[in-house]
Amino acid sequence: MIIIAGTLDFATPEQRDQAVASGLAFQQATRDDEPGCLAYCFAADPCVAQRVQVYELWADEASLAAHFEHPNYLQMRTLLMRGGIVGTDVKKYRCDLSEPVYDATMTPRADFFTA
Repeated sequence: MIIIAGTLDFATPEQRDQAVASGLAFQQATRDDEPGCLAYCFAADPCVAQRVQVYELWADEASLAAHFEHPNYLQMRTLLMRGGIVGTDVKKYRCDLSEPVYDATMTPRADFFTA
């Protein structure tokens, strides 16, 4: 599994809001049309007025590679690049283990506790 997480900063809050609104169709299309896409979200940061939080979850490298060639990605990238981005910090992470945050007693756990 691959997690993509990070931030996109825009020159103004208005540019950020326009980019988020304009990108909704591409986000939905990516979720609906691209095999291996488990999550795809570009959302306004509630604490930083000009920032977008990026979160994506991909089944594997092949599905992410296909995404980078897909019209959804190419159009979303063009939209964002024309939208006033002034900075980015987006990274990908390989994930070899996942577990629930809460155990059977609904206690949040930082450790990995299942066998």
